[in-house]
Amino acid sequence: MRIVGIGCCWLWMVQLVAAQVERVEPLHWWAGMSNPDVQLLVYGEQLADKVVSIDYPGVQLIKTHRPENPNYLFLDLRIATAAKPGVFPIRFTETGTEAIVYHYELKARDPELHRLQGVNTSDLIYLIMPDRFANGDDGNDIVPNLHETALNRDSLYYRHGGDLQGIIDHLDYLEELGVTALWLNPVLTNDQPTTSYHGYANTENYEIDPRFGGNEAYRKLIDACHNRGMKVVKDLVHNHFGTNHYTVRDLPMPDWVHEWPAYTKTNYREQVHMDPYASKADRVVMVDGWFDKQMADMNHQNPFVRNYITQSHIWWIEEMGVDGFRLDTYAYNDLDYMAEWATKITEEYPRMTFFGETWVHGVPNQAFFTTGNRINQGVDTGLQGVTDFQGLWAIYEALNGKFGWMDGVVRLYNTLANDFMYEDPSRNVVFLDNHDLSRFYSVVGEDDLKFRSGIAWLLTTRGIPQLYYGTEILMKNYANPDGLVREDFPGGWKGDRVDKFTASGRSAAENEAFDYVKKLANYRKQHAVLHTGKLLQFIPENGVYVYFRYDEQATVMVIMNSNAEAVTLDTERFAEGLRGRRGAVNVVTDEVLTDIGRIAVPATTTMVLELR
Repeated sequence: MRIVGIGCCWLWMVQLVAAQVERVEPLHWWAGMSNPDVQLLVYGEQLADKVVSIDYPGVQLIKTHRPENPNYLFLDLRIATAAKPGVFPIRFTETGTEAIVYHYELKARDPELHRLQGVNTSDLIYLIMPDRFANGDDGNDIVPNLHETALNRDSLYYRHGGDLQGIIDHLDYLEELGVTALWLNPVLTNDQPTTSYHGYANTENYEIDPRFGGNEAYRKLIDACHNRGMKVVKDLVHNHFGTNHYTVRDLPMPDWVHEWPAYTKTNYREQVHMDPYASKADRVVMVDGWFDKQMADMNHQNPFVRNYITQSHIWWIEEMGVDGFRLDTYAYNDLDYMAEWATKITEEYPRMTFFGETWVHGVPNQAFFTTGNRINQGVDTGLQGVTDFQGLWAIYEALNGKFGWMDGVVRLYNTLANDFMYEDPSRNVVFLDNHDLSRFYSVVGEDDLKFRSGIAWLLTTRGIPQLYYGTEILMKNYANPDGLVREDFPGGWKGDRVDKFTASGRSAAENEAFDYVKKLANYRKQHAVLHTGKLLQFIPENGVYVYFRYDEQATVMVIMNSNAEAVTLDTERFAEGLRGRRGAVNVVTDEVLTDIGRIAVPATTTMVLELR
């Protein structure tokens, strides 16, 4: 609550409000928004019979909605362009009782918060699971009033104590590596009794988990990143809330969530969205079924649910200045709602960017969910880009598979050849692993040469590259279970035996991996040709895949030799990409090649050459 004034009478009024109006969300709003309308959710004891009134210049109460649950009211407000920032009273009156007054704040907008808004191809995103990265404040490890208070770093399922201050403490490390943007797994409060560490079952929409440091720690992190020219991507979950969310425990209306006679899990089959022969029953289970027993599936066809979720996302942009969104479990959402959501976000913030998690199989299935695609999807979702799982599986096949007509590096070529299905494939986020997948170093059999080839592709192909925390120091394991790929970053906790945030704490192999990533990432950071340059690729031959990134100022040639033997490449075939250039510099080794007519490429190696 926003409280103004002092005195005995005022203190009595505050006590009365606290007893009967427990929440008003959004917590506050702003004057001068492009969309003049905002819908307030009011929660408290027996509000149904209250008459609501607002007397403040420029703020008009359009309608009061009274849902089935008498503990809720929804207030439609319209804020005129001329409305001034300030605090105004919302009165709740009932015949024969004292009026309840809630003081609501209308803030002034801060345009400086949005100076870095938008994540694009110039960025390298670093994905962090905050509970497992670093513990900067052990004073918030356990919060007694929350359901889960266990702390056990030896467990895959309990909290380990990592927090936002721990990330702030290691921004130097990330900046040295070449990172320009941070994507954190969800950081909203997850007051669930078990496995609350991962963040994907939020129980609050306007509160950062106090075990991560709360809202002020989040603001501190964003400010610290912005001061370095770095960005922050917020992970959003439209599909579900944690079952301990107060609107789930005490439903505003019967259709607030999708309820079933018995627990019904989603079928995880995205095909029902595009299958012309799909049964209605299968579609309903896919979209309305629950992702997990702790994750209540939200009813996106309910306009009050839509408003509640969308406004909370706008609030975080305006309140904190987040730069981009990652949209979790995108395929499980109602696509009409997602189209509406995208419109509202981009109308308010034209530079805002967002990409959706589409853990699906096949380029058509993945492209289906994006905006302006070449497929008849029936609705333009407005989704700018996706997490490129097709590119992920293609690079796995390129590095581990055997060269053939459709196999090995040909899979990588074929996948990019299908980019015509996207409005703009450069908005897709390319990656080698994440918090749900086996770690890349394990996927390639702990082969250092394959590891480097994968990193080289990640940082030179089209799209926005994303690196998972610890990949750069060869963290390994398989996602069986998921907790094995969510281990602590060594050195993030006081008393850790080794500190791999420092060169002295890393092994020789780990330092070589770190230095390799650092070299290519910083080269990419400094060379626009790898951000916005065009891509030209050649059909792979004999296990060798060649592509170019080029613009008017520069050309980078990438040669991926997937063979277990060295090859000598005759480059006459690639004259279209060479464009008359006869020399090059190896970006990683700084070796000068004075004649690139024939290039010796070591076994299982990807060369990145700046043509001269």
